[in-house]
Amino acid sequence: MKFRPLHDRVVVKRIDAEEKTSGGIIIPDTAKEKPQQGEVVAVGPGGRDESGKLTPMDVKAGDRVLFGKWSGTEVKIDGVEYLIMKESDIMGVLQGGTESKRKAA
Repeated sequence: MKFRPLHDRVVVKRIDAEEKTSGGIIIPDTAKEKPQQGEVVAVGPGGRDESGKLTPMDVKAGDRVLFGKWSGTEVKIDGVEYLIMKESDIMGVLQGGTESKRKAA
């Protein structure tokens, strides 16, 4: 990707929603909600405080995060859809969920 976010902005790629419910019902594309989970692709250097000192970012590329339903701005870069949002729009980082699912499969 040829995009570098500035300040405290983060580039996130949405993680696709499940095709089936836990009960086995297949969800059609028209009924799916946009997922609120994503993978951080790139982060800016951080924000600045009142004194001008750089505040480091809490998230890093590769983190799996949860964000608000209406967070970020949707952009298309090289044909791939991304969200650009401020770090404050991210609610938290998911830890350990993907590895355990992969091992179980």
